[in-house]
Amino acid sequence: MLLLPRRGCPLSVLRFALLLLCISAISPTFAFETAFTVTLERPWNHLIAVEMRVTNAPTGKPVELAMPVWTPGSYMVREYSRHVQDFVVSDAAGKSLPWRKTRKNIWQVGTGTQTAFTVRYKVYANELTVRTNEFDDTHAFWNNTALLLHPVGGLKTPSTVTIKPMPGWTVATGLTVVPGRENTFRATDYDTLYDCPVLVGKLTTLSFTAGGKPHRIVIDGEGNYNPDRLREGVQKIVEVEAAMMGELPYSDYTFLLVLRNGAGGGLEHKNSTALGFRPNGFSNTNGYSAFFSLVAHEFFHLWNIKRIKPDVLGPFDYNNENYTRSLWIAEGITSYYDNLVPYRAGLINENQLMGAFSGTIRALEETPGRQQMSLEEGSFDAWIKEYRPDENSVNTQVSYYTKGAVVGMLLDLTIRARTQGAKSLDDVMRAMWVQFGKTDKNYTPQDFQRVCEQVAGGTLEPFFAKYVRGREEIDYTPLLAPFGVELLKTRPQSSPEATFGATVRAEPNGLLKVSEVRAGSPAFEQGISAGDLILALDDKRVESAAEFNSMIAQKAPGSVLKVSLFRGNRLLTVEVTLGSAFPSLFALVPTENPTESQQRLLGQWLTGR
Repeated sequence: MLLLPRRGCPLSVLRFALLLLCISAISPTFAFETAFTVTLERPWNHLIAVEMRVTNAPTGKPVELAMPVWTPGSYMVREYSRHVQDFVVSDAAGKSLPWRKTRKNIWQVGTGTQTAFTVRYKVYANELTVRTNEFDDTHAFWNNTALLLHPVGGLKTPSTVTIKPMPGWTVATGLTVVPGRENTFRATDYDTLYDCPVLVGKLTTLSFTAGGKPHRIVIDGEGNYNPDRLREGVQKIVEVEAAMMGELPYSDYTFLLVLRNGAGGGLEHKNSTALGFRPNGFSNTNGYSAFFSLVAHEFFHLWNIKRIKPDVLGPFDYNNENYTRSLWIAEGITSYYDNLVPYRAGLINENQLMGAFSGTIRALEETPGRQQMSLEEGSFDAWIKEYRPDENSVNTQVSYYTKGAVVGMLLDLTIRARTQGAKSLDDVMRAMWVQFGKTDKNYTPQDFQRVCEQVAGGTLEPFFAKYVRGREEIDYTPLLAPFGVELLKTRPQSSPEATFGATVRAEPNGLLKVSEVRAGSPAFEQGISAGDLILALDDKRVESAAEFNSMIAQKAPGSVLKVSLFRGNRLLTVEVTLGSAFPSLFALVPTENPTESQQRLLGQWLTGR
């Protein structure tokens, strides 16, 4: 905005103001530059050594350096700075500079007249998940959010990272390689740096081309996978999702796969993903199906959340929670497609697909918390609930993954039925990509509903009011009927007739501990508490969860069960009248004699054609 002088303003004042503007225009703009060296040695200590060289720092005032408290894609404050130790700062001559912590994750460095300084510290890395760090004698895996500091206010700072691995190890990451410098990578800003995890070890690489672009699956660890089957399956997933969305918005893509017992899950990034899987998880078709579903989920995120971004998710605030009511869109709808895409890629059959959909519906319907929390509420409260479940979570919350996948499926069916198969949720995601992803514009919940309604050709307010913002029970029948499908809820004859309502697990001391009590169940209403230690049922000692369930299965609804237990140091006896078992089988099955329209809509839904 140009400010004009008031009437009577001396000309000399105006000239002076213009001179100041000219000086500011030609003065160099201050900007940090950072360069990291990450050294891997002494793996038995699990300490990753980091050197951070900062140049072009301001003089005369302290510089603040911060470590993120969370990593995008995993919505919980994880306090990564708690693993930092041996923190020292020196100037270009090696002289120590003063520093102090001003917050849990912020270090303030007194630079004095120095424009360059070096920070050295170590990070304890002994937790293998896709959102944390691990360094041992077999490999190193880390997220840069959990390892590297950034200048406060300097997220646009360009960086380089040089990695010094253990002998015989190689490095894999989605970061751009710096030509002519071994194991050195660059990032144009910290959002890019923080978006690229790093895997180092004795790695195996499977390569393929899809959409004219190179892809690689970098595998850490031994496993019983068939390399050709693995590569071909992942390639098909890439091709199906690329065809659906219309393009691949990257120059290359890396799948980082860690095979370890206990490893699982994935974390999405713009041109890579981190995956954890069991080494021997490829023993049968179900194992491959589970892996391909994981791949389909994380790969779909390269559009849905990494580029099609909900309101506050990018640019990120790495120091605080980033609240949004749209995680059900980002995660739930992605979970819907992680079953549908493998089917369209020919990696699972229709029975497996319907079985997966049915299992998700069952998980939702068996969660009492679905009546206590809406999808938008679950999205907003992810920071305090989704990643911190306790024994009462089943009664008070619903997963935006689970209900989001069910609602995503039903939204797809609603749009297809409304348009007689001419439009679908696929069209919604493509429209979101064009309107928001390609323009780098974040969307709001209202934006998403508006795009859905544009595609559907009319209002969807009743659907969103009931199933997205509201807590109403889902009426499946009218939503499934146009496709010749119905939801069958039954209790198989072989399953127990009676229900108790509490889940038990064996403790190391051999006792059975009540891990959760479902709201509305006989146990919940008649005196059983989470944490109780079960000793006997009807004066008969019970020693395993299987035995516990078997003894209840022998009872009829209405039977009175005497439960002997410890609650703290007190020995108690609680009598519980058993109820009737809930349906334990939820199955999507074809209706008898489907019409031609129903068959057509069903075929279009499943194949995406």
